[in-house]
Amino acid sequence: MYTCMKEFRARHGFTQETLAAKVGVCRETIVFLEKGKYNPSLKLAHNLAKALHARIDELFIFEED
Repeated sequence: MYTCMKEFRARHGFTQETLAAKVGVCRETIVFLEKGKYNPSLKLAHNLAKALHARIDELFIFEED
């Protein structure tokens, strides 16, 4: 998985901690998501997209194996 989440977060001036609080996860979850080391649930992906005013497919690009 590739993510553009860090760029969207920066555009809105959110820290990892601020974004984590907005979507109800710990900061480490945001770190792992931004590094592509964690695949979010659909609910979390939706909440992140909503918080960042983006579409899920703009934030996450899932590569086929």
